[in-house]
Amino acid sequence: MEKIPNLPNVKPELLDLPTVDKLAPVGDMRHPPRILMLYGSLRERSFSRFLTEEAARILEHFGAEVKIFDPMALPMVGSVPETHPKVVELRELCLWSEGQVWCSPERHGAVTAVMKNQIDWIPLEMGAIRPSQGRTLAVMQVCGGSQSFNVVNTLRLLGRWMRMFTIPNQSSVPMAYKEFDEAGRMRPSAYYDRVVDVMEELFKITLLMRGRTDYLTDRYSERDERARKAIDRQIEKL
Repeated sequence: MEKIPNLPNVKPELLDLPTVDKLAPVGDMRHPPRILMLYGSLRERSFSRFLTEEAARILEHFGAEVKIFDPMALPMVGSVPETHPKVVELRELCLWSEGQVWCSPERHGAVTAVMKNQIDWIPLEMGAIRPSQGRTLAVMQVCGGSQSFNVVNTLRLLGRWMRMFTIPNQSSVPMAYKEFDEAGRMRPSAYYDRVVDVMEELFKITLLMRGRTDYLTDRYSERDERARKAIDRQIEKL
């Protein structure tokens, strides 16, 4: 097999040469951007839910179709079959989404069990389908005390692991109990302005990426693996 000069270990027939033309969107993109939102608390007065709902209003104003998953009654991962109605609902929403927002309180310096449980129920693969791969992601957190970035940093790590495209901007709201009124609406502040910034950026990047994610997430190593498996199957038939 002929090799590419200076790239002796590369199989040329499997190497993609990216071009602007290949980044043209595929499919009908006239529908509103589809955004799934997850939050990490079951409390009746949940500030992560309030922040999520505030962000949802902003996204809807931009023109997105938004769905917020209610984590109440979602069992702990592994405790029930994957056919459980709440698990099925969460996974179907992931497949439906083009972008996501994850928002968690900080507990003991990390994301809550409620937040992690939702993410753990989302598989990297469902047969040939990857429910999270290629989706855009924005991360937010609420703090009971001074401002921290432990949660958003952890959510970024999880988003990378789930093969998502996490946007650069993020929101961390300290002393959240001061930032929301009795009705759960966020008061005007620099923290609210940052939420607007984050949702605006998520909306823009989701518009840029949708219809292109299959190409953007197509990898040489995986093409090589598929080719080798195809050869093995042919050999087995001989």
